[in-house]
This record gives sequence, structure tokens and C-alpha cells, in this order.
Amino acid sequence: MRKLQSNQSEIATATPVWHELLFGCFRLLKSPKRRTIEDYLQTVIWPSVPILPYDVTAAGWHAEERARLVSKGKTPAFVDGQIASIAKTNDLCLVTANIKDFSVFEGLRLENWFRR
Repeated sequence: MRKLQSNQSEIATATPVWHELLFGCFRLLKSPKRRTIEDYLQTVIWPSVPILPYDVTAAGWHAEERARLVSKGKTPAFVDGQIASIAKTNDLCLVTANIKDFSVFEGLRLENWFRR
């Protein structure tokens, strides 16, 4: 929480992450819990956290990096490549608890703010 608060004005997310948040919410049965999560996403996250697109530049970097990794026998999840490419092409540090899966991408700056 300390890292989130101290970097609040510099935090953004990626369109594939937004998709994953919504997908997870929409998979829940209609319930008060789902309504609370959906409301939070739409009224707090959507208006206050910039959501960066997977654009032509990101797609180009992703394609090149994916080809490099496949030639080495590595096949990271496609969505991880999308997220990595958005961070890389926007010259951002990717904050994740999943350092292992993202460390295969060349030149990507990573931080884990979730260690206990």
C-alpha cells in the first residue's frame, strides 16, 4: 500500500489488464459481491487510472520479442507479451508479483511491490 500511495500519480495499467479485471468480475454470479466489484471498477479504477492501449508500436515490439523467445523454445502467455509490450514501448516499469514469467522479456524493467 505504501508503494501504491507514494506512486499514485504515476500508476497506469494496460488494456489487457483491464480486460482481465472485467472478465473476472463478469464471471462471478450476479450477486452483491459482483455489483460491488463492478461498481468499483467502473467508478473508481476506470476514471482514475490511465489505461494504456495495445497499439501498433506495442504490437510490433511484441511480435519481435515473441519471435525471439519462440526461437529459444520459450512460449510466454500471449497476454503477458501484450502487457510487457505496453510497458516497454511506453518506457515504464512493470510492477508485478509474477516476476518469473515477465523476466523472459528483453529490456523490460520489473519491480515486485507485493513481497511480504
